[in-house]
Amino acid sequence: MVQAPPMAYEATMTTWRRHIEPFTRPLFFVVSRLTRGMTLGVRVVARDRAGRIMLVRHTYLEGWWLPGGGVDRGETVQDAAVRELREETGLIASGPPRLLSVHSNHRFFPNDHVLVFAVDAFEVEDRTSQGEISDAEWFAPDALPGGVTAATQRRLDEIFRGAPPDPLW
Repeated sequence: MVQAPPMAYEATMTTWRRHIEPFTRPLFFVVSRLTRGMTLGVRVVARDRAGRIMLVRHTYLEGWWLPGGGVDRGETVQDAAVRELREETGLIASGPPRLLSVHSNHRFFPNDHVLVFAVDAFEVEDRTSQGEISDAEWFAPDALPGGVTAATQRRLDEIFRGAPPDPLW
């Protein structure tokens, strides 16, 4: 059996997710809300030695985001931050992530919360996520790409520009 090269596989997964995800994601949110009293997510601010920030673009969502995702059942928030960072970017935290802030995310669900962590020391390997992330790139805090999500921009303004913390995502 001939296997497709990794790039072809990822392109196929990306195409699949772009077509299917808009229909399955709302169903996922409904099931999550019905089976969970509260949802919890993490985002990670990873900075390299030059002070640049890692941002990702998903195959199924618009804009540039901080790496992150949902906390799995039985998983600590720190473990989720480390796992999501590795899956989406290939960065493996060299130490425990540092909690920066906690936010309520009422836009999706009245009991959804997002914790933001910092990771400044890491090893670099290949991403383990297949088909979820289309781009993972470094950007200087004062030279962010167009399309940074509003919540990502607010978090970065709080961290790097001294903006007052906003408890809402």
